[in-house]
Amino acid sequence: MQGSAERADSAPGTPTAVLTGAVADAVHAAGGFAGGVYLRSATPAVLRLAVLAGLPGPLFGPWSRLHLDRQFPVSDAYRHGTPIVLADSAETMRRYPQLAAGLPFHFGSVHVPVLSGTTTYGVLSVLRTPVADRTEKVPERSRMTTVADRLGTALSTLEADGVPVTWDAEPLCVRPPAVGLDPGLIGRFSWDPDGAALTADDAFRRLTGCGEDGAARSADDLAAALSADDVHLVLTALREAAAGTAPPGPLRVRSGSGRQRMLELWPERAAGSKGTVGGLVVEPGPGSPAEGAMDLLPNGVFAFDRIGLITYVNPKAAELLGAARSQLVGRPLWEALPWLDRPAYEDHLRAALLAPEPVHFQVRRPTADEDGSGLTLSVYPGPDVLTCRVVPLGQSAEAPTLGEAAAAVAGAVGAWDTPAPVYRPVALAIALSEAVTARQVSEVVMRELLPAFGGGRLAIYLLHERHLHLAWETGFPPRFLSQFEGVGLDVKLPGVETLTTGRPLFFESMDRMAAAYPGMPLDTTVGSRAFLPLIASGRPVGSCILGFERPRAFSSEERTVLTALAGLIAQALERARRYDSETALARGLQEALLPHRLSTHPQVETAGCYLPGTQGMDVGGDWYDVIEAGDGLALVIGDVQGHGVQAAATMGQLRSAVRAFALSDLAPHQVMSGTNRLLIDLDPGQFASCVYVRLDPVTGHARAVRAGHPQPLLRAPEGQTEVLDLPGGLVLGVDPGARYPVTHLRLEPGAVLALYTDGLVEQPGTDIDDGVEILRRALSRAGEVGDRHGGAVLADIADRLIERACRTPDRPDDIALLLATRRHPPPGSYDAAQDEPPG
Repeated sequence: MQGSAERADSAPGTPTAVLTGAVADAVHAAGGFAGGVYLRSATPAVLRLAVLAGLPGPLFGPWSRLHLDRQFPVSDAYRHGTPIVLADSAETMRRYPQLAAGLPFHFGSVHVPVLSGTTTYGVLSVLRTPVADRTEKVPERSRMTTVADRLGTALSTLEADGVPVTWDAEPLCVRPPAVGLDPGLIGRFSWDPDGAALTADDAFRRLTGCGEDGAARSADDLAAALSADDVHLVLTALREAAAGTAPPGPLRVRSGSGRQRMLELWPERAAGSKGTVGGLVVEPGPGSPAEGAMDLLPNGVFAFDRIGLITYVNPKAAELLGAARSQLVGRPLWEALPWLDRPAYEDHLRAALLAPEPVHFQVRRPTADEDGSGLTLSVYPGPDVLTCRVVPLGQSAEAPTLGEAAAAVAGAVGAWDTPAPVYRPVALAIALSEAVTARQVSEVVMRELLPAFGGGRLAIYLLHERHLHLAWETGFPPRFLSQFEGVGLDVKLPGVETLTTGRPLFFESMDRMAAAYPGMPLDTTVGSRAFLPLIASGRPVGSCILGFERPRAFSSEERTVLTALAGLIAQALERARRYDSETALARGLQEALLPHRLSTHPQVETAGCYLPGTQGMDVGGDWYDVIEAGDGLALVIGDVQGHGVQAAATMGQLRSAVRAFALSDLAPHQVMSGTNRLLIDLDPGQFASCVYVRLDPVTGHARAVRAGHPQPLLRAPEGQTEVLDLPGGLVLGVDPGARYPVTHLRLEPGAVLALYTDGLVEQPGTDIDDGVEILRRALSRAGEVGDRHGGAVLADIADRLIERACRTPDRPDDIALLLATRRHPPPGSYDAAQDEPPG
């Protein structure tokens, strides 16, 4: 279950069907209007939204990934394993202020962990209208818990069948079965293929003319009510839906009279309805008396459903929106009107979806005219369909209130260039929480902050030894900013003074900035600028410059919001700086502890390599070593649980312990037992896996022990490669009495022994055995090993085995690999292995 936006696996019992069905059940159980399910992801401590029902995904991207250490109800429900029920916005603000700041609308919510035994798979969440009576929350929680328990059992079964229960794709957005819709717009029906019976509500019969007498009819009756060209399409879709594979979106069909319809199908999940198809028929164009009247209105009106699909547009709305009705109806809102994707507009649309009150705001529709075309949109929420009134800016379809009149006047001076009443800092905060380098922080600011305020240029300077150095820039002329690189804090420049004084500087035009700083080079003569100090906990971090292409005023509200956002950016940059310092310390510690030179023997060639993980820039505790032990060599590989400085330090202690025991010429099981007891005595709160092989270079005989580590691979000289079966014992650091049985092996000349850590074979969303098999095949194809191929052959094989990992940009774990082979004896020499018994 790696996550997919497709519904190809929506047959009953498949992961997508299980998830979407559970979300629909949860929404019904809690009496909600929207819901979703979060699942574990391949990234540690991150939950991802797998299914979102009743809301459009493009509007809720910032909430599709949640860290478990964040103060959100989903995170708390997952961590503590208990339901979280929030009655209304007041309780949400009191308990989860960050969520309330990002979604400051009047709604309640229920969040229930999805459990099976001791395993927590994720969290079911439902949004609902607020309740005043707190006792109403108890039955909600009980019904939701029942749904979550069923989902946990289903996911446990899938996992037992080998399906990884994680999600790493964008959320799958679905439309829950509609309730309470206007019968002039929507008609519902169901079809039982076994009984060939089709039942319909009155709205369906009015829309299709099928089943006028109210009796049950067949699928053929439905198809006959539509255009002859669409009969085959409809019947095929019905049969596929009955088999569990519903179409991925609404089907666009026509009635017998030529009017356009949209047909939505889904497999019914109610008890006793296996194989039954549920459906909606939507009439997006004019047809009903109500819509016929709307077509005649002098004002623009269009409608879209709760996942953003446009279902109706009257002629005036199409004219004002600048597109034909056929280009709008049946398409997602952001695909049909791409200029609505600005954060300022998205904030208003979120309000319309989550709050019961109408929402009014101004937009600018791009036109050939540089100034664009101003419109006022008024969105009226509904349980399943939202209606939007569109009028030119400054006009009103009805007597405007004082607030509307003021908004129209404000719009005439460029309200579309300002954010929504307050650009919600949470979207930026969530994105910044995942950025771990200064470059990533800068990219987030460019992606989230610039579009929200209509900016086109960005520069971020960081303070180092009382000088400012450019960390990131975009939109400025080439090499323009290079003249300011490394300026000191005593230079009279706005980027310096905003930091030294701690006050933001706003210039509504370039003329005003030139007057304040005469002689300072300017990159343009037209525009405006904002200089923000980046200060975290009283510590100066740097400066942020926002550039705008036109002169503009900065309201007091905007100045407050920008100043607050600058604080968030400064904290993220300071965190990135500390993270880089810790990473550098851990990496330096690990590099110092890993062997710079492997012990050698005339008859044995070895090659080792290490790759750090790249997700989060953490350093792990993987290590390898080759040690002269008695008259032979000891080959060692290990993996300490966790990442960071602690893991690297524990790795160094274990490597030293194994080396000391090996140099004392102890037997392999004694080396492993002694290392195990030492780790328990050190009590670092970590455990480790390990493989230790004692090799006789002359005979090729080896004795191996394993402590919870992946099985080694052995490639024969002819190329056959097998996964060894070493019995092994517990990982190190758990049981002081653990025993480690010894396995006897023989390494023939030209054979290759491969020891590796799980980072090389474990991929998110796949079984580790599949990764081991891929590695086995790669080693089998690696080619013959021998002196005649040159001394670097084994190193070349190691490079080939880690080539795939090197090309993977996001490695969640580090990787260690150690290869060993015996050289062929010189011609005519005596091979002692012929006379030596194994062991």
